[in-house]
Amino acid sequence: MRRCSQVSLIRSWWSAVAFVALTMMYGTALASECPMTDWPDYRGPWKNGNAQPPGSTEMRGLPVTWSETENIAWKTALPNEGHSSPVIMDGLLWLTAATPDGRESYVVCVDIETGRILLNKRLFQTENPEPLGNNINGYASPSPVLEPGRVYVHFGSYGTACLDTATNEVLWTRRDLPCRHYRGPGSSPLLYENLLILSFDGVDQQYVAALDKTTGETVWRTDRSTVWDDLDEDGLPRNEGDLRKAFCTPIVIEWAGGKQLISLGAKAGFAYDPCTGAEIWKTSHAGHSSSPRPLFGHGLVYVTTGHNQTELWAIRPDGEGDVTETHVVWRVRGRIVPEQPSPVLVDDLIFMVSNSGIASCIDALTGEVLWRERIGGNYMASPIHADGRIYVSSMQGTSTVMRAGRTFELLASNHLESGCLASPAVSGKALFLRSKTHLYRIESKE
Repeated sequence: MRRCSQVSLIRSWWSAVAFVALTMMYGTALASECPMTDWPDYRGPWKNGNAQPPGSTEMRGLPVTWSETENIAWKTALPNEGHSSPVIMDGLLWLTAATPDGRESYVVCVDIETGRILLNKRLFQTENPEPLGNNINGYASPSPVLEPGRVYVHFGSYGTACLDTATNEVLWTRRDLPCRHYRGPGSSPLLYENLLILSFDGVDQQYVAALDKTTGETVWRTDRSTVWDDLDEDGLPRNEGDLRKAFCTPIVIEWAGGKQLISLGAKAGFAYDPCTGAEIWKTSHAGHSSSPRPLFGHGLVYVTTGHNQTELWAIRPDGEGDVTETHVVWRVRGRIVPEQPSPVLVDDLIFMVSNSGIASCIDALTGEVLWRERIGGNYMASPIHADGRIYVSSMQGTSTVMRAGRTFELLASNHLESGCLASPAVSGKALFLRSKTHLYRIESKE
């Protein structure tokens, strides 16, 4: 771990930008409050894993303990397979699924009050999907994203679609955005103003594309400017595989009166103008296959670098060009940094759970590791924060609840029959978990 050499300078600098950063860290959500019943993005209304708006003291009332026989409002078996996280709006929960061979892709809609499946609609048929080569990812891993009246679903290069949520009518589709995913698609779509922003970081091509959300037409496309170090004398990759891949879902931040799309690829992280796709700044590193979603707060962008070089970086977003040597404020490295689960920022603390089950708390201003504890299990799902607690579910079926504080406090370990690769969703006082086989509504009966 490398901390900033002048901790007091960082805290002083943070104090100067604190007011601005707190209003920006949640993007445009502060301008239009999201109802506490809606969870339109796989990382929640503020795209960062928080179930409550900044400064809110209102308690969600989520349960702390549950099991197959305790605090389960309903449990619904899901058709086919998928790891996409559920999203919720207007009493409807949406997710995606695919047949095990990837030849058929579906959108699924569930009534959150009853658990009844209202729609199981096949959207795409694929003649020869590429084999996954592992048992972790799948053909339906990108999560849907919602806005009033519309749901957007994405299966990577296998297809993207927009549906009317009232009629279930397909309004537009795209199947001409090429990418060899190799291990299957993983990046979820992002809604920003009139754009649906998609990430394609595959074996053969690496680019970001923005579609007009109304028509599906391409507004801009930007190829990654990554400098590859795996080329032979003919300029071709020496090894075909994971080294050029990424699975990260971007965010949009507001800084110094402008907007930046923070998007991670293999070997590099980027900031683009979200309206035009123009590159603003980038960082370079040795990692690949990064999945955790970036965070923004306190005037800093927080990113992870992926496999091979697994580090958490805090970056000042006020640079241009390659800012690796000038704008990285601190770095944390080692086994505590996740390769797939996204961190969550709560006030000035970052909470993480590594793939191998090490939970940790980081000072968001300095990078100091405040605590680390092994909670057991393996993790792909991302933690969320609600009611001063951190919730995270393992691939083995155990959901751990911890206090969101500067010291470790285990509150509960709850076990379900099947494990989770999808991240939780929240609506009102209910927690929604998608396991490998079922969808659960978890809610206290009190």
